[in-house]
Amino acid sequence: MRDHPRQDPRRRPGRRRAALLATALLVTAVLGGCGLVSGSVMSDNVRPGPQAGYPGRPLTGAQLTVTSKEFTEQIVLGQMMGIVFEAAGAKVIDKTSIQGSIGAREAVKSGTADAAYEYTGTGWITYLGHTKPIVDPQKQWQAVRDEDRKNGIVWLPASTLNNTYALALNSANWKKLGVRDLSDVAALSHKQPSAVTMCVENEFATRNDGLPGMARAYGMQVPSANVRKMTGGVVYTETQKGTCAFGEVFTTDGRIKAMHLHVLADDKHFFPNYNVAPEINAEALKKYPAIAEVLAPVTKALNNTVAQELNRRVDVDGQDPHEVAKNWLIQEGFIKEG
Repeated sequence: MRDHPRQDPRRRPGRRRAALLATALLVTAVLGGCGLVSGSVMSDNVRPGPQAGYPGRPLTGAQLTVTSKEFTEQIVLGQMMGIVFEAAGAKVIDKTSIQGSIGAREAVKSGTADAAYEYTGTGWITYLGHTKPIVDPQKQWQAVRDEDRKNGIVWLPASTLNNTYALALNSANWKKLGVRDLSDVAALSHKQPSAVTMCVENEFATRNDGLPGMARAYGMQVPSANVRKMTGGVVYTETQKGTCAFGEVFTTDGRIKAMHLHVLADDKHFFPNYNVAPEINAEALKKYPAIAEVLAPVTKALNNTVAQELNRRVDVDGQDPHEVAKNWLIQEGFIKEG
């Protein structure tokens, strides 16, 4: 029903521009000629809440289409965006859960959709073709915002929600090994090599922005015999059980909290920043400038703790992403029913 973030093309910064262009052209054709064009009308009876931050219903008369990729976090964020547009008075078409980054991106770029929540690292590496991430999150966002203008896309200010790679371990190993960041893991790999065992996805084990690059950046010594490759979901369960001392995780995954895993700090900032920000079709924003003020307080409230909790409600508790998004917006005072 959904893809885990690992299948998101933002995890593949090494793709060539030509490959991206070919894919983009294909997706554009698909968006123009098949079921991805269709979407359902959102029908929530909602109004701005006390924390909405804007007067009245500034999007009254607007028709806006929201989109997203197909994994949990993206679907929740897409629903969130659509619901706050509804509260501000817009008629909203729901085209969330498009397969892959390129499909959602092309929908916004072409005007098939008006807005989506996207990741700055995806914009910089996957869409704009850069290979070296920018360490400072604000400068990363600014660089993406400035360069993407030529594509008819406006990036509104980013949140602190940063869905990137990390290593995590269970509570027992957290206490036993005493490591708190990746430099500690590197030191442990020299002092006690047998203690550094890792459960990772197949792709992470071979990618330059995965295990090989991380090992080089930190000077880790991790023999291939110490690395167990498996699917993403199994990584979490095996790390929880302690089959491996360390497991590859995504920093906003709801299973981190549910399984009581401890995330290690990337103290050398090796992994790219994937801060989430609204990505808006420039013509749509020009026509409806209130989009920016409607989204601003919601985006500002998003962070990794919020994302982990909302993702957990879907992935662990089995709740509906739309209801999860709506309930959080009500809880935070951004919307109210009626």
